[in-house]
Amino acid sequence: MKMYARFAAMIATSTLVMFGLMYLSAYSLDHVLFSQTRAYMALYMGAAMLIVMLAFMLHMYRNTRLNIALFTGAGLLFVASLWLVRSQATVEDVAWMKAMIPHHSIAILTSERADLSDPRVRELAEQIITSQREEIARMKALIAELEQR
Repeated sequence: MKMYARFAAMIATSTLVMFGLMYLSAYSLDHVLFSQTRAYMALYMGAAMLIVMLAFMLHMYRNTRLNIALFTGAGLLFVASLWLVRSQATVEDVAWMKAMIPHHSIAILTSERADLSDPRVRELAEQIITSQREEIARMKALIAELEQR
């Protein structure tokens, strides 16, 4: 059972690490806000990782009932978290904006730092940078206003 506890700790740690890694592409630290969508994505990635890793290491884990339970649980978690991402059923106004700010921040990062040579593409990138910054500022103001209620 100690091996299963270590396996669970490894999957949980990896899932948390994946959640954090999703924010590394944000342009600015102040654009990193909690996102339900990213949390659900980390959960379905962790569930998929559990299935793949357990399948590869099945020879090390001999408790058939527990293995079936883990595969079933991971499959259910994968389906549930994928449904939550795809449906956005739990995402309301503030949560939506907090998810969109890091998303917009990625557009700023890639648009600003890409090596663009065509003037038309560079102009498009500049427009994207400007519009994404304006939208982030607007969302931050709305978040502040809505959280005061």
